[in-house]
Formats: sequence, structure tokens, C-alpha cells
Amino acid sequence: MTQITVELGEHSYPILVQPGAMDLAASFLTRFANNSRLFILTDENVGSHFLARLEHAFSGSDVDLVARILPAGETSKSWHQLELVTDWLLEQGIERSDTLVALGGGVIGDLTGFTAAIIKRGCGFVQIPTSLLAQVDSSVGGKTAINSAAGKNLIGSFYQPRFVLIDPLVLTSLPDRELRAGYAEVVKYGLINDAKFFAWCEENSDRLLNHDPDVLSEAIVHSVRTKALIVGEDEKEVSGRRALLNLGHTFGHALEAETGFSDKLVHGEAVAAGMALAFAYSARRGHCDVADADRVALHLKSVGLPYNLATASVEASGKRLVDHMMHDKKMSGGTLPFLLANGIGKTFVANDVELADVAAFLDESS
Repeated sequence: MTQITVELGEHSYPILVQPGAMDLAASFLTRFANNSRLFILTDENVGSHFLARLEHAFSGSDVDLVARILPAGETSKSWHQLELVTDWLLEQGIERSDTLVALGGGVIGDLTGFTAAIIKRGCGFVQIPTSLLAQVDSSVGGKTAINSAAGKNLIGSFYQPRFVLIDPLVLTSLPDRELRAGYAEVVKYGLINDAKFFAWCEENSDRLLNHDPDVLSEAIVHSVRTKALIVGEDEKEVSGRRALLNLGHTFGHALEAETGFSDKLVHGEAVAAGMALAFAYSARRGHCDVADADRVALHLKSVGLPYNLATASVEASGKRLVDHMMHDKKMSGGTLPFLLANGIGKTFVANDVELADVAAFLDESS
């Protein structure tokens, strides 16, 4: 068992990483059931695997689990589902002292967190992430949001959970594609500030993607520790330190928008292609060696992740992709900051990038 704390003063919270924690959930979460109930939000896929198991974990307690099952997929991060969920919670008589539980991946975590932030002007929520991507990234840090027609995660808030319970063993049921997509976020932590960890990924990716429990646990703990430290230093991306966690996301979100936020290209795959593009663009600008960009692309290719526009199945022009970037929530004063790199483990924020140059680069890359 490993416990990591996100240090945010009165908003600090623990993250517990423990194999088998799902079956012990009652011992960790009962204290959050102030009205002897917990409201569970999950989706059809996760619910079919874990909802009954979670209910069994609470069978010996006096806590009632009140669950709502949502459609699986990115479309649940929508105004429509937010309205349905909030109306349902109000019909159930939710109070500010109640707690929501996000049982699922990044979509459920984001929607649950944003719902908790706005229902009755804010109630508590905890995360039980069931995907690798959610365990190493989206369940930690308090970024909550839904999507809109204009783009991804444009309606949301910073709202921290009260507790995160991570069970690496639940990943044994995760489809290979989702495990690879989550692995992209693991690789990210090596690329932003830890070249040794990127080398560890190169050495251990096969074992991780074959569900080796020890390797998975090591990757999760390292990733969560890194993110917790960065979030503790810069909760709301004020200093720019937290912005490093967006490596690959500016390119990646444009690719997701172009593919309609669909299963054609899931988030982790878009981030993988985005990171490779960020390194390739950094090499084009002379920030890093071409060998570094090639090393990143080769590793992503070796694990079956997209590493350029073609492997991401995106055929759009550079201008069209840049048009998607114009809706990025990080746009400020007409300038869009880009996460670029001076080398592996040396990511930085560039505020002098001309979008016309990015469009030309993307056309050259297609």
C-alpha cells in the first residue's frame, strides 16, 4: 500500500494505491457517507464489471449506494448528461454534505467532479479510477469539465476530490487499446521532466502492457507522485509549472476534435500522437535533436500508439487543425502557449509560437 498526499492546504487529500483496494472500499469510503449513503456515477462498461463488486464491498456496512449508470464514451461529457445527472441527484434529495463517487475512467471522473462542483454550490466527491489513464492522470489534480460543440473540456472548474482510491488490479479487465491509451500518459511523465523514467518505460513497456502487476503498480505510483507534486506547486496553472502536464495535449485535442471526439481516436492515443508531434516540431525549431524526436516516435510506435498524423488516421490540413486549436482553453491574448522540449525530460512552455508556422509544420507532416 502506498499513500501519496496532494498538498493543497485545506484542500489537501490522500491518494491510496493498493492492489485489491476495490474489495476493501467500504473501509476507506464509509467516512464520506455523512447521510449513510453515497451517490455512485459509473458507465455501462465499468458498471457491468465493478458496480456489483463495489456493492458487495459495502454489504456489511450501513451505507446505501445509490447508483446511476451513464452511457459509455466521450459523449457523456456533455450538457445533456450533466442536466440528467443533476436533475436525478436533486430528485434523490442530495444535500451539500453528501458525497459523489466517480467509478470509472476519465469521462466519468470529469463529469462527476464537475457535477460535484456545481450541485448545491458544491458537495464532496471521491475518485475510484478504473482505467490506467484515469489512475495516472485525470483522477488527480481536480480538473473537472464537460465538452461543448466548440471543443474539449471548455466548460469546467478546478475542484479537488476528497480522496482517490486506486486499485491496480482492476486493470486486468481493461481492453488492450485502453491500456495502451493510458500508457501514453505514463510516458508523458518521463518526457516532461524525468529522462530516467522515460528510459524505464522503454525497458518495461512490454511487461506493463502485458498486465504485470508489479510494473503497473510502479508506473502508477511514480506517475501519481509526479503529478501530485506538480499540482501541489501550481494547482490552477498560475505559475506555469502545471502546464507541463499538458505536453501533447494542444496537438492532441485538435486531433480529437477533427475525429469528432469519437472512438476513432481516443484521448490517450491523441496525446501520444500529440507528444510525438510536439517533439518533432521542437526539432524543427532547433530546440532538441532530431534523434530525441525520433526516439519518442519509435517508442510510441513500438507499443502500438499513433506517432504522427497518418497513424492517428487524420488527413486534415494544417490550417484546419490550427482552427481547432483556436478554441483551446489556454488561448490568452490571441496567443496559444505550446509545450515544446529541449530534449527528453526537458519540456518547457513556448509563448512565441506562430500558428501559421504550426499549420505549415502539420502540412509537412501529413
